[in-house]
Amino acid sequence: MFRKSVIFGRYFNRRQRFYDGSSSDDNSYSRNQVYAGSIAVAASALGFFELIRKAKLEHTERRKMDVSKLPLFKQEDVKKHGKDAERIWVTYKDGVYDVTDFVAIHPGGDKILLAAGASVDPFWALYSQHKTAEVLEILEGYRIGRLDIKDVPEAEPDAFSNDPPRHPALLVRNAKPFNAETPPSLITDKFYTPNELFFVRNHLPVPDIKTNDHRLTIETLNGKKIDLSVDELKKKFKSYTIGSVIQCAGNRRADMNQYKKVQGLMWEGTAISNAEWTGVRLRDVLTEAGIDVFDDKIKHVHFEGADIDPTGTPYGASIPMEKARGDEVIIAYLMNGVEIPRDHGAPLRAIVPGNVGARQVKWLRKIIVSEKESDSHWQQKDYRAFSPAVNLGDELKWDTVPSIQEYPVQCAICSPAPNTKIDRDDGFVEISGYAWSGGGRGIIRIEISADNGKTWHSCEMEQEKKQDLEHMYAWTLFKAEVKIPPNVKEFNIIAKAVDRSYNTQPETASGIWNVRGLIHNAWHRVHIIVSD
Repeated sequence: MFRKSVIFGRYFNRRQRFYDGSSSDDNSYSRNQVYAGSIAVAASALGFFELIRKAKLEHTERRKMDVSKLPLFKQEDVKKHGKDAERIWVTYKDGVYDVTDFVAIHPGGDKILLAAGASVDPFWALYSQHKTAEVLEILEGYRIGRLDIKDVPEAEPDAFSNDPPRHPALLVRNAKPFNAETPPSLITDKFYTPNELFFVRNHLPVPDIKTNDHRLTIETLNGKKIDLSVDELKKKFKSYTIGSVIQCAGNRRADMNQYKKVQGLMWEGTAISNAEWTGVRLRDVLTEAGIDVFDDKIKHVHFEGADIDPTGTPYGASIPMEKARGDEVIIAYLMNGVEIPRDHGAPLRAIVPGNVGARQVKWLRKIIVSEKESDSHWQQKDYRAFSPAVNLGDELKWDTVPSIQEYPVQCAICSPAPNTKIDRDDGFVEISGYAWSGGGRGIIRIEISADNGKTWHSCEMEQEKKQDLEHMYAWTLFKAEVKIPPNVKEFNIIAKAVDRSYNTQPETASGIWNVRGLIHNAWHRVHIIVSD
């Protein structure tokens, strides 16, 4: 296999010959697209942004092009290259791009096809995470011309302009769509995270739903449907309250990225929060719809939200029926005793205690029972952790690994912060943090080490008294005093946890690394600097 830098070099060389007309090969355009496709797909889908930056430095002079000399196209020319054409074109602002070879490999290729023969501007207005310098650089690898200025679309309105206000203390990881972590220094102050400090994971703009108008549809195997209002849910069914963690599958991705580069939003250690949720049991609602929750034909329960992408596709996910009929799974309408805030799913949210946050669909509007798993992009492609044998640049075979449901045992130190300076005369460092395990497996032990794991000391734990070790869905908070090791200028505090099934955390990301940077739970380390 060629070294990646060599491949990048050949790609840029070929692209330069195409633009300056130095190639006498009639097929140079097609070959350019193949190179652009293979390189840009690897870069976009699998995170080769560092390689891109390196390649840009190495080939700056050769890759410069005079865009003004490229062919000028009208929108009617682009329209001829729709999804059924031999070559697929799209426009972005005043550029015309051939994305034929990109579509076949990119995970969201079916969505790109909706813009075939037209502009991607309306889609990128919604998926604003595409508008980065790296992605725009990748797109330029597909440029074949300019769009007539008379056909350039007007700027799209901000799809996120109606999002709710947020607390200024939240640590923003992405502004549009909004994604933010709870401040580590505040996360252990309260056992149940205040709503305004609860971490936020959004994939699309936040819907603004009037509770009185909202309807929840339940659909059976034979297509029969019933609709329930929020008020009917509250009146017809017994309510239940459960303390439960929600944790993003990408929590601590930044730590895994330090071990080896991964692709995704760089969550640090607090894309996790704990709340009391009140609602009605999912199985009671399914029974009301005439569904036998023990029917062997029903294998999965699908959830659909009211957050919709430009294709009209709602955010969706599914859980196994075996989980869905459990006591703990509810359709929630209260969060910490008040109506669920908009950012967290108002007016209804699926709460699936013990499972990864991606399955706990917000703004819940539809429930479907099925013989198969949801075919949603977020079920089938976005939240699957590939084997460590799969590397950046490898084609991801999505059906070779199951979608993530339960989360493994997790533990992190929240205070002190990394690189905190302490006075040796203090003698001790006070620490605090959280631990949690999926599937209701309670935490039985949390241990701390200040000598790289040679010796360990148990921590004081705070747990939900109404839950037992077999059904513990709320997190465990911990605190301890760590003695400053003698004769050191710096050291690491390490934390790890053990759950009820005696699962523990791996020492490093070596055996759990995956290209998507998901469910990272290696020992958590916090670097401390000692001053005399």
